[in-house]
Amino acid sequence: MDEDATTNNSGVAETFNPDLIHAIFKLVWKRRAEKGSGGNEDIDVEPAPETSKRNRSTTANAGALKVSCELLRIFVTEAIRRSAFIAEAEDAVVIEPTHLERVLPQLLLDF
Repeated sequence: MDEDATTNNSGVAETFNPDLIHAIFKLVWKRRAEKGSGGNEDIDVEPAPETSKRNRSTTANAGALKVSCELLRIFVTEAIRRSAFIAEAEDAVVIEPTHLERVLPQLLLDF
């Protein structure tokens, strides 16, 4: 999580570091490219005439990274909240991996 957000008392929710999310995205895109799937087939973008599909790199703008960070924050927060609800129903003090495993199928459907 972003350490600057943890020390900020302005009421802004804690979020993931956009640089970290961008690094994760780049790693995934690189692995897809190495596998031969390219990762760009689903995107309908006209390439510039001087670039071929093979040597274009996938990028994300700052707005997309910010929205991705917020989506991940909401997803993780909801997973913890639902897992805590299950743990509380079982009179557990700590959220165990089994609690998370029980809520993940419905959580993935909800997102």
